[in-house]
Amino acid sequence: MYTQIALFFLGVTLAHQVRSQSEGSHYRSFPIIVSLQFHNLAMPFKDVKSNFTNVGFGLGTELSYNKKGTVVQQFMVSWHHNRTVGNGIMLFSQGVWRPNITFGIFGEVKAGAGYMKAFRPVESFRQNGNGAWESVGHKGKGMLVIPFGISFGYQSPSTKTYFSPFISYQFMLLSGYNQSIPLVPQTLIQVGSRIHLSKLEN
Repeated sequence: MYTQIALFFLGVTLAHQVRSQSEGSHYRSFPIIVSLQFHNLAMPFKDVKSNFTNVGFGLGTELSYNKKGTVVQQFMVSWHHNRTVGNGIMLFSQGVWRPNITFGIFGEVKAGAGYMKAFRPVESFRQNGNGAWESVGHKGKGMLVIPFGISFGYQSPSTKTYFSPFISYQFMLLSGYNQSIPLVPQTLIQVGSRIHLSKLEN
């Protein structure tokens, strides 16, 4: 009886491993990643409702370091609107650990670095050599950005085109904002999907 029980659990374990390997083998690098972005100048998990007044979008892709797609490198470009602190364009890359939780649900922990071009929210002026003030428009400045994020999503790998929806919360530190504030905290909520296109047949 004990032998039968042991063989039963061994069979279940092997079946689970075979299923996981089969699902993982369908992962394909370089999906299209699209997302809506909700930006805010705030500390993590503070004033979250204000994020949803500042909308933007993101586009990117990723490259997996293993066959199952649990360790990947993402490459993203995004734009966000923020009437209070100004709009921004960001290019960044993050290393991502994506463990499978259960029934296709996955989590993510990610961190990386990039570049943000932040634009002034209103027209700005500066004093020229003659002492007169002249407009410099909405020109902003480029800054180093260091994003840290967590995500949850769902995936069901297939040989055909499949979608993997997700929601992410990113905390970002901007360096070089101005002389009096060397580091500025910002947050970004992302809602989107990875689109893995169908595998081309030889």
